[in-house]
Amino acid sequence: MDRAAVLGMRQLCSGLRVISGGKRQCCLPVYMVPARQCSSRVHTDDGDKALLDRVIRVDHAGEYGANRIYAGQMAVLGRSSVGPIIQHMWNQEKVHLKTFTELMVANRVRPTILLPFWNVAGFVLGAGTALLGKNGAMACTVAVEETISNHYNNQIRTLMERDPEKHKELLQTIKKFRDEEMEHHDTGLEHDAELAPAYLVLKTFIQAGCRAAVYLSERV
Repeated sequence: MDRAAVLGMRQLCSGLRVISGGKRQCCLPVYMVPARQCSSRVHTDDGDKALLDRVIRVDHAGEYGANRIYAGQMAVLGRSSVGPIIQHMWNQEKVHLKTFTELMVANRVRPTILLPFWNVAGFVLGAGTALLGKNGAMACTVAVEETISNHYNNQIRTLMERDPEKHKELLQTIKKFRDEEMEHHDTGLEHDAELAPAYLVLKTFIQAGCRAAVYLSERV
């Protein structure tokens, strides 16, 4: 592994500080984790490598950001009536993040250099919208999960057009996570997201930020 990849993997480890219960976790540098511990490796030729690097990198970044958003929401609303609902969604996001972390190691994909920024921005977004109350937190969930679901749908179309049999395992993973993100979206609507103050403005603002995050994380 070249020096840039090693530095990237070190950054990934330093960025993944809070993925459960708000507790800081110890982790080895991911480049020291044997590949056999990872869930699967996507077998590619040189023509597919750049595409799959982008897919895995941006999906890891997205799930990392989602974890930080739910961490921020739980910091504010964890003891409220919606605490268990937010915790359930967060638990699923933890599985998503773990899966893409393993895929990064198995396929030697460097993480985005923006992880430290998403670490802070995600938490601030989650906590900030939660300070608006339950409806604000759910509006944030609707906006984020709708954007992520659309992003996953675009990836599914791209991989299906490229070679659905070769990318079968990755497609199954993305489809499963897409469905769970849509469940979170629907949960937000069921819990009065649309009653949040300036709902449409808030949703538009959050989704613009999410699209910018996707664009940047694919490339840097």
